[in-house]
Amino acid sequence: MRPAPTILHLDMDAFFAAAEQAAKPSLRGKPVVVGGIGPRGVVSTASYEARVFGIRSAMPTAQARRLCPNAAYLTPRFALYRQVSEAVMELLHALSPLVEPLSLDEAFVDLEAGGVPPETAAVRGVGEQLRRDIRSATGLTGSVGLAGAKLLAKIASEAAKPDGLVVIEPGTERELLGPMTVRTLPGVGPATAETLRRAGIHTVAETAEAGEAELVRLLGKAHGAGLYAMALGRDDRPVVAERDAKSISVEDTFEVDLTDRTRVRSEVLRLADRCVQRLRAAGRSGRTVVIKVRNYDFSTLTRSETLRGPTDDPAVIREAAARLLEMVDTTGGVRLLGVGVSGLADFTQEDLFAQVATEREAEETAKAAAAAAAESTGGTEPHEAEEERPRRWHPGLDVVHEEFGAGWVQGSGVGRVTVRFETPWSAPGRVRTFAVEDPALRPGEPLPLVRGGPADGQSSEPAILPKFLSPEPGEDTGSEVGEEISSR
Repeated sequence: MRPAPTILHLDMDAFFAAAEQAAKPSLRGKPVVVGGIGPRGVVSTASYEARVFGIRSAMPTAQARRLCPNAAYLTPRFALYRQVSEAVMELLHALSPLVEPLSLDEAFVDLEAGGVPPETAAVRGVGEQLRRDIRSATGLTGSVGLAGAKLLAKIASEAAKPDGLVVIEPGTERELLGPMTVRTLPGVGPATAETLRRAGIHTVAETAEAGEAELVRLLGKAHGAGLYAMALGRDDRPVVAERDAKSISVEDTFEVDLTDRTRVRSEVLRLADRCVQRLRAAGRSGRTVVIKVRNYDFSTLTRSETLRGPTDDPAVIREAAARLLEMVDTTGGVRLLGVGVSGLADFTQEDLFAQVATEREAEETAKAAAAAAAESTGGTEPHEAEEERPRRWHPGLDVVHEEFGAGWVQGSGVGRVTVRFETPWSAPGRVRTFAVEDPALRPGEPLPLVRGGPADGQSSEPAILPKFLSPEPGEDTGSEVGEEISSR
């Protein structure tokens, strides 16, 4: 514990939904829900206007629609969220060299390492200025907590929501924590909370009163001792500037279970290619390839293979993922697939033999697919058949029209797509409807939320979805598309 509240915790308010409202003038002040929009989707973030109706993160989207059918339900745009996150993190790094990002919208900052005087008035002033700078740079709001420990700073930022700042003065920790539920403490999940409940322990104060010996008896030495210290407000964890990624992965949840083995294999190969893109973007290579399969009954399993050396070669990773898939029975139907790479390194050791074999297999597969496509279309070239397939325009995604300019998809169906043409700095825009095949309409890129701000012209792949390599039994993210960079 520090004698001054020099640890800052920033948590952006309803981040994904707030970013969408800032980008879409017509949605400001209205309920907005971001997440999977299909029948199996779940809510990622709900705006405060949507929360009034009882909508919360991790709630099935179908349930959210019943609670508030008139909300805007949007597909996540991670390119936009990364753009905003980078601007916010840049502001944090200007305060201190010790910044510990926890996610796109959350981070700890060691103000003492940045030279801020260890006085309440000084750190409060820094926190207030940070909130003003974030609003100026992004148009969004963030809540700030300041305390002498990470645990307390995070609790303070939660108490400050939305758009506020709370300082916890050293010496007031136990008084503050006492009445809170034991689930407030880090490391207390449902299982630990149930063990404590059976022992008559419900609050942080009761946890402290139970004593270290009793907690060790109930939970084991390491967990019990650590929980006792937390209950007393003792938290000496430092702010760690670097959080090395130990795995990179991508996954998709499908609206309809996949039962065709060929389709399952093609999806795994596609995911392997996306994983390699993420791997290369991070400048890393990996030695262990992992696939994740969630079956129709929600049972989830992983299979892994360790290569002779780290690689970022797409052919090698595709081949390994395909081999792993052969070990899995998918006849009952597949709900989710994922491919990941762990054992990361900064260099590659190419498996040339596997690469050559995979390239040969890919050529043969491509030839067979081309012949089948030509036969099914009566001789039509495969690329021509592909162009005849209707596009999918997901609600919320960016588009550009040759005549009307930038806008976003408001909805689509029965061969039509409705677009609202507006920009983050315009008035609410006009709605127009087009055929999904309209050649003048094409996908666009997110515009900066503040005029003159940084534009992200990079990949619009999704970003973070935790627990890829260690799923809980029966867990389901429900997200239609997800990616992860897992950290220690």
